[in-house]
Amino acid sequence: MKLIVGLGNPGPKFDQTRHNIGFMAIDELVSRQNWKLNKEKFKGVYTVERLNGEKVIIVKPMTYMNLSGECVRPLMEYYDLEPEDVVVIYDDMDLPTGKVRLRQKGGHGGHNGIRSMIDQLGTKEFNRIRLGIGKPTAPMSVTDYVLGKFDGEEQKFVSEAVVKAAEACEAWTDKSFLEVMNTFNQ
Repeated sequence: MKLIVGLGNPGPKFDQTRHNIGFMAIDELVSRQNWKLNKEKFKGVYTVERLNGEKVIIVKPMTYMNLSGECVRPLMEYYDLEPEDVVVIYDDMDLPTGKVRLRQKGGHGGHNGIRSMIDQLGTKEFNRIRLGIGKPTAPMSVTDYVLGKFDGEEQKFVSEAVVKAAEACEAWTDKSFLEVMNTFNQ
């Protein structure tokens, strides 16, 4: 069984913002498979499905970004999952907009959603799909930047990254995460 988590903030106010690119990847994945996030529990919305013969849980925490781990830990406990059974998709300012980078472990890099995951899971060793959102070119706070929407030029790169993240999740149901990393980290 695999758990695929997309990080973001709930509510229409945050739709299509840089911080919600993890939610966008989840939306792409469920749309491609014609699924619906039809369960509400564990402070999140999710579905349990089968893909390539593997049972998968797809979840969007509804806790707001900074408390994402409060959704994921109880889900993992309920379904008896280990950290290696989890992949977290999230925005990364250290990558150019549209760049996709997969990792098996790491620190939080200042990302409060990942900090919450590490705190709640008690480990840094869980799979990640980092989606680049770039850095602000004009003087603005990090908060204003990540809660801002992508501009027209960025949208093409973002759409491609979201599709690539969904494809990586699909591949992970059939291959090891290391194999998926070797395919998608190019």
